[in-house]
Amino acid sequence: MKIVILAGGLGSRLSEETTLKPKPMVEIGGRPILWHIMKHYAACGFNEFVICLGYKGYYIKEYFSNYMLHQSDVTINLKDSSFEIHNTQTEDWKVTLVDTGPNTMTGARVKLIEKYIDGTFMLTYGDGLSDVNANELLKYHRSHGKIGTLTAIQPSEARFGILDLCDDSHLIKKFTEKPKDENTWINGGFFVFEKEFFKYLDGDLNLILERSPFEKLSAKEEFVSYRHKGFWKCMDTLRDKEDLEKLWGTSAPWKNWK
Repeated sequence: MKIVILAGGLGSRLSEETTLKPKPMVEIGGRPILWHIMKHYAACGFNEFVICLGYKGYYIKEYFSNYMLHQSDVTINLKDSSFEIHNTQTEDWKVTLVDTGPNTMTGARVKLIEKYIDGTFMLTYGDGLSDVNANELLKYHRSHGKIGTLTAIQPSEARFGILDLCDDSHLIKKFTEKPKDENTWINGGFFVFEKEFFKYLDGDLNLILERSPFEKLSAKEEFVSYRHKGFWKCMDTLRDKEDLEKLWGTSAPWKNWK
């Protein structure tokens, strides 16, 4: 199963870092947050990734192009430019890097990678970390038989749009821009979709995933929430990055690998 990661946004609220690199390449503990996300999925047994590139996408391409070199000891013969790899310690990942344009919106980015998807797939944002169990999420998705599953979380801060959920069925009724109170659920990313979801996406480069596609899916009662009460945090600002750095140095709840 392939994991699609949205990694093309500007990350303007984290401009202290993103003037030089794309947001998913901002480092936590010396590694890009994108790497942390991928390590988490890989520890659950998923090692095929499709990454939607945009702003400074070449940075991500160069990172993975040279990944094995950076993870190994190397002997370089300067005379003929040959080199020998020693003691390599790299991941067993297959990574497809797709340029989806610098100004493309989230829904359009997903539509542009349709040809790389052959069945059920997972999708997440390139700036959020969680201890959600991807295997349990997939099991839940398969149990209800709907087109889409969204991981709903309860935020610690009132700065996100909220979800209106059915108590019993977990169906997602609608999205609301502003929270009503503290007992609310928000879109935490970490989705699972059937390939049929692409029918809800068109070729408009301004298509926002969280607007028309999700609203139509909800209206047809084909969108279900997976309610996660564990750790979740997105990296929107420098303060968020600093908070994640502190967690990496202590508990790192998202770290499910050795």
